[in-house]
Formats: sequence, structure tokens, C-alpha cells
Amino acid sequence: MTGTVNSTASSTAEGFERAYGYAPEGVWAAPGRVNLIGEYTDVNEGHVLPIALPQCTRAAASARTDGVLRLRSREAAGAGTAELSLAALAPGRVEGWAAYPAGVAWALREAGLPVGGADVYVESDVPAGAGLSSSAALEIATALALTELYGAACDRPALARLAQRAENAFVGVPCGPMDQTASACCTAGHALHLDTRDLALRHVPFDLAAHGLRLLVVDTRVRHALADGAYAARRAGCEAGARALGVRALRDVPYGELDAALARLADAGVRRLVRHVVSEGERVRRVVALLAAGEPRAAGPLLTAGHASLRDDFAVSCPELDLAVAVANEAGALGARMTGAGFGGSALALVEETAAEAVGGAVTAAFAAAGHRSPRVFAAVAGGGARRVCRGGE
Repeated sequence: MTGTVNSTASSTAEGFERAYGYAPEGVWAAPGRVNLIGEYTDVNEGHVLPIALPQCTRAAASARTDGVLRLRSREAAGAGTAELSLAALAPGRVEGWAAYPAGVAWALREAGLPVGGADVYVESDVPAGAGLSSSAALEIATALALTELYGAACDRPALARLAQRAENAFVGVPCGPMDQTASACCTAGHALHLDTRDLALRHVPFDLAAHGLRLLVVDTRVRHALADGAYAARRAGCEAGARALGVRALRDVPYGELDAALARLADAGVRRLVRHVVSEGERVRRVVALLAAGEPRAAGPLLTAGHASLRDDFAVSCPELDLAVAVANEAGALGARMTGAGFGGSALALVEETAAEAVGGAVTAAFAAAGHRSPRVFAAVAGGGARRVCRGGE
């Protein structure tokens, strides 16, 4: 693993040098994430349970003295270099992929951190649009690079909050804090139990190999765009439900009182959103308890129940995700569900190690039979959060 990290960091440093003509001061990496359970709970001040993925976004960077931010990306090579004045950064003024790192620089400076100009070159192994938080990985890699280049003191949870602000206020996506916090704060071999109201963190053991298990991720290769309004519409519906029930957020509706709460809601669409969020919060609680007790196998049915809720009540699934989940379960998975905001993206399946190849093969065959693009199936191992992976000259 260390050799792989060094190799990819060297590749990113070389890409920086080709782009700008000199060596970077360092390379920083931030992982994507897959959320085990707790979908749309983070925008309702609830609990979530992500793990960091091995796939990372890497940012090679060097400080500049002229207040200019230059941005290049291997994945958006055709876009060339974005050259931006830090003093002129404001929401709505930067478009495309560059809005994410530019928004981070803006948010850091708005918070009073002494961050100046920089040359930044980005490479990423996190599939974009796959529900694996490629945008958060880009934000956190950039944020860590800028703060360390300028010696700006900022702990990881605070860094995650500023990256979230960049996505909310600068890019215009009303995401919760889960993605950025997972990318910044996860630890290897653990899932991150995050209370998104007070941002309290608990690292829960998640060593599936020790139990003879594997977590498969199925990237359907169906891409979604969260800025298209569907995500925001569901968040607004949840907020309407909270207002109607007289609570600050839907996390404040006790699971044991869910039926009574639903009976008070006149709007059928809002009722469905509320039912998902409150029941999903209970599923998070149960999965955390099972992992803490060393019983990960028993979490499988809760994953499948979460998918049914996202499909039927929250209406954020799609045919490819439903197919991946159904076939995985039929082929022997202990449980499966879509992960991320939906409308495409990825599913995950909890499987016995001995069944992993059969489950992955069955899903791939089913996609071919249905005429879908071949999915990308890989095993996810709980990795660590963002870090500096090399210094200039290494």
C-alpha cells in the first residue's frame, strides 16, 4: 500500500511539474467515502456511518506570493488552467470543477485563515458522480494543501466544516457535513459514527476481513448531478416535515413515535420523506450497535431495508441501482443497498469472502443481460482520512 501511495503521489507531482514547469512543495491526498448506512440523515441533523475508501484525490501544490490561484486537473485536462484572483472570489463567479477548490480557498479566507495564492494540480481515482464523494475528496485535499502551505492552524473537523461551507455557499449544493468529515477524519479499519448535529465522532471497528466478510461497491456508471435541484427538493421537503411536526429537525422525532407523527402530516410526499429519515436513523443506531458488538453479519438485512426505504419512500433510486441490489441479494449477499444521494451512482453489498466473486459476477452478468453499461465492482476496505503523502523533492 505504501508503494502504491508513493507511486501515485510521484505521478501527481510529475503532473504538477508538467503543468507549471517546476516541482510542487508537496502532495496531499483525501479519500472518497462509501456510506454504510444513514442516507439523507445528515441533512436532518441525524447520524451517519461512512468509511473512507482507498481511492483518493491528490492535490500537488505550491504557494504563490501574488494572490493568484491557478488550478489544473488531469480529469479535466481539456479545460486548461483556471487562473483566479483570490480577492475576486465570490459565490457564483466560478463554474465547473474549479468551483470546488476555489470555493475552499474562499471559505478558508472568509474564516480568517491566512491562506494566500497557490498553484494546484489535481489527480483523482475517485469516480466522479458515483455517489462516492469525489467533490468532498477534492475539497479536503485542497483545504489540507492550502492550510499546510501557509501554516494555518485548523483541526480536521473544522477543516471539514469549512469545506462543507464551500460546497454549500460557493458551489451551491446544500449537502450535509458527512462527506467532508469522512474524508478528513476517518481512521483505517473503522467506520465513522458521526452525529451531524454536534459533529461528535466515534470510530467503530470495521474489520470485515477478520470476520470472513467483504464489502463490495458496485459503481453502476450511471452519473448524477446533485446541483440539478432534486437533492435540494428533498431537503426542503424534510424541512417542511420538521416544521409541521414542530421540531428543529427530523432527528428529533423518536422512532417509537413515528406512526403518530406521520398521522399528523397532511402531505403524502412529506410523509414518505419523514418515514425514511426517521426509520433510517433507527437503522444507523442498530448497525452501530451490531458493529460494536462484533456482529457485522447481522447488519445485512438493515442495509436491504434501507434500500427499500430510499427506493419507495425517498424515491432516489434508479433501475440500475435496484437491479444491482436485487441481484446481489439473490446471489448470496447478506444485504445490499444504494449508497450516496442516488439518481445513479453506486450500491454496496455485504458478502461472505467466499461469495464475493460470485456476487460480483452475477451483478455484472445481470447488467449485460439488461443492456446496461458494465458496472465497476470493487472491494472497499476502511481506510484513513486525508494526509500529506509527500513533500517537495520526494
